[in-house]
Amino acid sequence: MPLKVVGAGLGRTGTNSLKLALERLLGEPCYHMIEVFGHPDHVGMWQQAALGKMPDWDTLFAGYGECVDWPAASFWREQSEAYPDSVVLLSTRDSESWWHSCSNTIFEVFRQGHEQMPGEWMTMMTDLMANRFTRDVLDETAAIAAYEHHNEVVRATAPPDRLVEWHPGDGWGPLCRALNIDVPDEPFPHVNTTEEFRSRAGFDA
Repeated sequence: MPLKVVGAGLGRTGTNSLKLALERLLGEPCYHMIEVFGHPDHVGMWQQAALGKMPDWDTLFAGYGECVDWPAASFWREQSEAYPDSVVLLSTRDSESWWHSCSNTIFEVFRQGHEQMPGEWMTMMTDLMANRFTRDVLDETAAIAAYEHHNEVVRATAPPDRLVEWHPGDGWGPLCRALNIDVPDEPFPHVNTTEEFRSRAGFDA
């Protein structure tokens, strides 16, 4: 199935909550970093993408109706071109809070070389960061600059009639308007806090 939503927002911008919300709205699975762990055969495809060889998107996203989060968000432009009718969803939060969240979760994996992360997964993520974000992910200034640059590029180059910007706290509204779907009569999901991530990963408090 063609993707209806291409997520351009980077990790730790509410993407796990967006995954659940989009699945609720569209009734189709949403691709997220979580899916990479469930599909180890995808690691090699993302590795090649990080090195500049794009996968067949229909094959990689088979069975999914939307995508959000890293690694997919690093290739939002290629995906939006492959799926010209999709909404381009840019999830953001203020730079400082994004850095603190990423530093205490995703980037902590890089610091620790965490034993739960397979070597090929770490290689894929290292190449993804170096080639599609910044080589200095553990440096606050460099990481924030890369984050802000990514968001600026999306805003400047995504087709305006397809671009939707969403911030944690916006809830259902922007998504439902973009997808022409009624707002559900239920709270917007809120999952994968920093504390939940660190507990799940086994990091020290």
